[in-house]
Amino acid sequence: MRRATPRQEEIQMKYLRLMKEFLRAAVVEEMEYRSNFFANVLSTVSGLFVSLLTLQVFFNQTQAIGGWSFEQVLVLLGIFNALDGVVKMVLRPNIGRIVQHIRKGTLDLILTKPVDSQFYVSFRHILFWPITDVLMGLGLVVYAAVKMNLAFTASHLLWFALMFLAALVTLYGIWMVLMTMSFWFVKVENLTFLFTSLFETARFPVQVYKGILRALLTYVFPVAVLTTFPAAGLIGKLTWTDAVISFIIAIVIVFVARWFWKQALRNYTSASS
Repeated sequence: MRRATPRQEEIQMKYLRLMKEFLRAAVVEEMEYRSNFFANVLSTVSGLFVSLLTLQVFFNQTQAIGGWSFEQVLVLLGIFNALDGVVKMVLRPNIGRIVQHIRKGTLDLILTKPVDSQFYVSFRHILFWPITDVLMGLGLVVYAAVKMNLAFTASHLLWFALMFLAALVTLYGIWMVLMTMSFWFVKVENLTFLFTSLFETARFPVQVYKGILRALLTYVFPVAVLTTFPAAGLIGKLTWTDAVISFIIAIVIVFVARWFWKQALRNYTSASS
């Protein structure tokens, strides 16, 4: 493996420092309104409770959903909750603002900053409180794994980590592509509603869906990559085919998102012109 040059290391440290400052600002801002923070935490707890109650209703009628037991679906639900926290924490408050940047002309100011514009619009405004969604989701994963007496082998943990990373990259890429469309179609709010609706299907294993719908939720809107495959990696249901699909989709979507962003900037004429 080729070692990074001093210049590349300097750039990497620059972006790490920026991320540190973005996170620090998020924590400081959240602590200014502590009552709001605790109210949001309560909302998170109640939302997860309702999800668990709904799942229990399903399993009162059956022993398995798509070949997955109650505890296995709990793992998947925990992953879904963690990813939903990432959406609320990073994607929605940042990438979701691209439309506003274009409408108000503030994108012009971003483009003049000595930092990659895609990085800036992706991570500048981080909300701190949704970290509770992430932590509670991962906590539910651990709880379900313990209930199953699942052995936390290095292999299972590694596959879970890799699949979860692929899910995060895929989720970011999807959001970036959708919001970048606002350069051509200023009103893209309906796309976010569509994303939210499709993302809700990730609460259940993709095996629940049959035929063409299952194919669409694996390759077109990759719900399987987001929750099913990470859960499968932890509980031992993951196949090599599933893993390869996850890696390919994650790599392709992040490169498409980067290419799409650059194309959008080339066609952007700025608010002042």
